[in-house]
Amino acid sequence: MKNKIFIACDSSKINNIKKIINSTHTDKINIGYKFGLEFFYSRQGREYISKLKNKLIWLDLKLFDIPNTVSSSIYSLKDLKNLRYITIHISGGLEMMLAAKMAAKKINKNLKVLGVTILTSFSEKSLKKTGHTKSIEKLVTEQVVLAKSARLDGIVCSGHEAKIVKKKFKGEIITPGIRLPGDSSQDQKRVINPKRAFQNGATSIVIGRSITRGNIKNNIQKLINSLK
Repeated sequence: MKNKIFIACDSSKINNIKKIINSTHTDKINIGYKFGLEFFYSRQGREYISKLKNKLIWLDLKLFDIPNTVSSSIYSLKDLKNLRYITIHISGGLEMMLAAKMAAKKINKNLKVLGVTILTSFSEKSLKKTGHTKSIEKLVTEQVVLAKSARLDGIVCSGHEAKIVKKKFKGEIITPGIRLPGDSSQDQKRVINPKRAFQNGATSIVIGRSITRGNIKNNIQKLINSLK
C-alpha cells in the first residue's frame, strides 16, 4: 500500500496553490491536499477548492466552538462535494464532536471528521503556560479516549504521540509537523521526519514548507527517498 501524503497548501495566492498542485504530481506516493484557514479565507479560496476535481481534499478548519455553531459551520460546507476530510478540536468536548460527526454525515457520506489533539507548535513548557498541568502525553491519551467515544474517523497528532494513539484508536492517524532530514523546525516544536512518523503508527502525514519552499519537484523526490 502506498503511503498517503498530504501537502499543506498554505498560501492566500491561487497561483502559488496551482504551482504546488501541478508540481507534486507523482505515481510513487498517494498525494492529497490540505487547505487551511489562510487559503479558505482568501478572496477566491473557497471557490477554487470547490472546483478541484479528482483530488483528495482536506479542509483543515480546526473548528472549536459550541456544538450548534460547529454543526452549523459544517452544514454551510454542503456545496463542497469534493471534501473528504475536515478537522475539529477534540478540546471542544464530546457534545461538540458528536454534533460535528452528525452534521458531516448528513451533508456528505464520504466526509471524514478528524480530531485535532495538541498542536505541534506546543512544547511541554508552552502548554503549561496556558494553564494545563498535565503532560502532553497524558492530555493526548485522554483526548483519544474522548474522540473514540465520539466515533471520529481519525486523529491528528504529533508523530511523537502516534504510538500512544495507535494503542487506543483504530481509525486514521494523521501526523503534521513533518520535516525532511536536515530541515529546520521553524515555528514547530514537536517535529519528526516522514519515515519515523510512519514507523510510529501514522497512516498519513502532512508536510508543508519542506515541500513547497524551493524546488517543489526536487523536494518531492527527497520525500520519496526519505521513505525508503
